[in-house]
Amino acid sequence: MIIVRKIQIPQLPTQKPRRLYVYLPKEYNLSDRMYPVLYMFDGHNVFYDSHATYGKSWGMKEYLEKTRLPLIVVGVECNPEGYKRISEYSPWDEKAPRPIGPIQGLGKVTMDWITEELKPEIDRTYRTLPDREHTLIAGSSMGGIMSLYAVTAYNQVFSRAAALSPVLWYGQKRIGEMIQKQPLSKPTRVYLDYGTGEADKKRGDLDALFATARKLTRAGADVDARVVPDAMHSEAYWEQRIPIFLPYLL
Repeated sequence: MIIVRKIQIPQLPTQKPRRLYVYLPKEYNLSDRMYPVLYMFDGHNVFYDSHATYGKSWGMKEYLEKTRLPLIVVGVECNPEGYKRISEYSPWDEKAPRPIGPIQGLGKVTMDWITEELKPEIDRTYRTLPDREHTLIAGSSMGGIMSLYAVTAYNQVFSRAAALSPVLWYGQKRIGEMIQKQPLSKPTRVYLDYGTGEADKKRGDLDALFATARKLTRAGADVDARVVPDAMHSEAYWEQRIPIFLPYLL
């Protein structure tokens, strides 16, 4: 069962409503069981092809129903206006080429809302396991950067994260500094990957992937870093990695 409703996030620039998705396991209403929760960026791309930006979702609903994983999944639609998604999913201010231009980093505002308002509401409304060990976060592309940010800067809330195809060229030095700021509590588990079909050799994407993995390991995380043959930068390829990263995180 997926509950979909419109919400607004007053702290972020647009007041245009966006969708909030909450997936509940089929067995949810048959017992008093409590569940871990996975929070996902770009929630509109997670469950329904008809809602997805490019007409193809992750197919998360079909995977969860097939495997019967005991997991609640919460997805939040990104800012639907222009390039404001990049701003919401950037932990820092950044210069960007045209047509994007300067980016105001509102990643902290986004994460403060998730941890201080959304998560408490989810924990009040549904039978969750609210402790950090049972609180996960995942995303792709800029959402992958945010997942890395969440599991490091908000490590007291999230113990497990998946960063699929994270755009590590976006402020790579800052990512390293972010990871090294403070030791990570145990357990902390991080999955990250990159597809060879999307990797740019000149940009050093694969080198950045493993450099990030090494920094996370030194900080105290258990890390699974993978290079995925021929994978491109799209939901169809991220869907193929669900059976890899979800079992690893859980």
